[in-house]
Amino acid sequence: MSDNLKQFRVQIDDIDDALLKLVNQRAILAQQIGHLKEDGVVLRPEREAQVLQRLQNSNAGPLSNQAVASLFTEVMSQCRALEAPLSVAYLGPQGTFSEAAALKRFGSAIHGLSCATIDDVFRAVESGLAHYGVVPAENSTEGAIGRTLDLLLQSPLQVVGEVMLAIHQCLLARQCDFAAIKTVYSHSQSLGQCQGWLNANLPNAARIAVSSNTEAARLAAENSHSAAIAGVQAAAHFGLSVCVENIEDDANNTTRFLVLGNQRVAPSGRDKTSLVMSAANRPGAVHDLLTPLARHGVSMTKLESRPARSGLWEYIFFVDIEGHQQDEKVAAALAELKQVAAFLKILGSYPVAV
Repeated sequence: MSDNLKQFRVQIDDIDDALLKLVNQRAILAQQIGHLKEDGVVLRPEREAQVLQRLQNSNAGPLSNQAVASLFTEVMSQCRALEAPLSVAYLGPQGTFSEAAALKRFGSAIHGLSCATIDDVFRAVESGLAHYGVVPAENSTEGAIGRTLDLLLQSPLQVVGEVMLAIHQCLLARQCDFAAIKTVYSHSQSLGQCQGWLNANLPNAARIAVSSNTEAARLAAENSHSAAIAGVQAAAHFGLSVCVENIEDDANNTTRFLVLGNQRVAPSGRDKTSLVMSAANRPGAVHDLLTPLARHGVSMTKLESRPARSGLWEYIFFVDIEGHQQDEKVAAALAELKQVAAFLKILGSYPVAV
């Protein structure tokens, strides 16, 4: 071993010792803060977002900002667990992209609660079985998750955060002979995200939608003439081969997940507000819904219509706007909206995904 290599390793050991000491000092301070809290709320989304944003702004590399966010999310997760472990419900089973989104947002020091349906995630949080829930809201290729939007309209829960997760789909099978594959299992969203690749490579295979990509991998493991579209993590769990990676049609394929909770989130300085509203049944009513936002200079980042349950050809609108509902411009716009909308529900204000 060269002298230079030995010197570098000694320096790394010294830095590791210093890091360990500093991380434990941080954990002690986090415990002390926990003792001072009077409301018993462990997670402060706005504070954690501010920490990550500040660190990314100060990052001089060579670590990427994404790596910095991942590293300090885990540090905060471990420190938070010393105060009280959080339970987080997600659309399961284990190995799904929803679980990956939960881990990306909360870190590994949580109690994960796998739920069979999106409805079950909502119920787990509403009943107190879980502190928070993570549900898919929309995909950049396939659009909105209708069931999530419908439940947001009905539920008393607040949106307290969002997670953006890059989705990379793989073809998994016991044997990677395309000629032998007669059936492809996956969630309907994943089938839609990969339909171009399937048309080109497995045009004659039957496509069967199942409840989750993990379930698809389980079914593929039972039949040598079937395959699954799922994340790479499902392959090892079910003893499947990864035949082809990154088969999604859009290389930037991303799913947005929402974090659900029972608390209102304070402003972080870089926030988003989600709301749902409906227009009165008269000419120009939809235009009137958008006018307050324009008048007060509030930017709208999403407008999604859904059929209302109240009558034929009636619609409700899910809207995301920049800013927190406590911000002066946003508050003024929302006050006007309440006067012109037939229905208005604020789903929550929360930090923009880091």
